[in-house]
Amino acid sequence: MKIGVIGGGQLGRMLALAGTPLGINFAFLDPAPDACAQALGEHIRADYGDQDHLRQLADEVDLVTFEFESVPAETVAFLSQFVPVYPSATALRIARDRWFEKSMFKDLGIPTPDFADIQSQADLDAAAVSIGLPAVLKTRTLGYDGKGQKVLRSPEDVRGAFAELGSVACILEGFVPFSGEVSLVAVRARDGETRFYPLVHNTHDSGILSLSIASTEHPLQALAEDYVGRVLKQLDYVGVLAFEFFEVDGGLKANEIAPRVHNSGHWTIEGAECSQ
Repeated sequence: MKIGVIGGGQLGRMLALAGTPLGINFAFLDPAPDACAQALGEHIRADYGDQDHLRQLADEVDLVTFEFESVPAETVAFLSQFVPVYPSATALRIARDRWFEKSMFKDLGIPTPDFADIQSQADLDAAAVSIGLPAVLKTRTLGYDGKGQKVLRSPEDVRGAFAELGSVACILEGFVPFSGEVSLVAVRARDGETRFYPLVHNTHDSGILSLSIASTEHPLQALAEDYVGRVLKQLDYVGVLAFEFFEVDGGLKANEIAPRVHNSGHWTIEGAECSQ
C-alpha cells in the first residue's frame, strides 16, 4: 500500500516512521523544499491548491490523509474525486474552524464554555457584555500553541482586540476555571470500529504542551469516550482524532478537536502496543 500525505512536516514524518515497518510506502505533497518527511518517501513539491500535482498524487497512491488541519478543506474535497481521503473534507472543515466546532459540540450535547461568533469589534463589544469577562478571543482558524488568541480580563483589553488579532473572523469563549486539562486520542476504522487510548493529563507552558501523563484508571475515561464517540459518529470519521477537554467540577468541558495524530499521544510510540 502507498499512502499520500498532504504536508511533509514532523507529523508526516512520524506517520511514515510508524507505517514503514508495516510495509506501507509514502508520498508527501508539501511546498517546502526541505520538508522533513521527504527522507521517508516521495516528495511532491507543490502548493496545497496545485490541482495538477494533487492529481499526480492521487494517481500514485491508494489513499490520502493529511498531517495537520492547516490544509484547506477544498484540497481534500478535490482529491476525494479521485482517491479515498481520510478524514473527510467535512470533518476537516469543522475541525479547523472553532465556530463550526463549538456549534457541533453544542448540538451533540457536549458541554462547552459560552461562546459567540465575532465578525467585528462591535460584535466583540456586545459579546464581552453578554458572556462576561474574563474571556478568551480566538481566531476561528489557524490558531495553535497559544497563537491567534488573547485573554480579555478588563474592558481595556476588549478595546481594539479584534484588530489586534488581524480583523479576521473570531470566536469569543467564556474563561473556564478548570482544575486540569486532559485529552483523549481515538481511532475509528472505515467499518466504524472504534478504539480509545487512555485519557492523558496535559501541562502547558505559554500555551505549548510540555508534559502529558497517561492514566489507565482516570475516573473521567468513560465520559470522555462518550463525548468523543458522539463526534466520531456525527462526522462518520475515519482516522485518528484527538479531543482536548477542561476538567471542571468533576466533569468535562470541550476545548477543541484535532483531526489527526496529536502531540499528547506521542507517548504511544513506546508506551502502547500500537502507536497512534
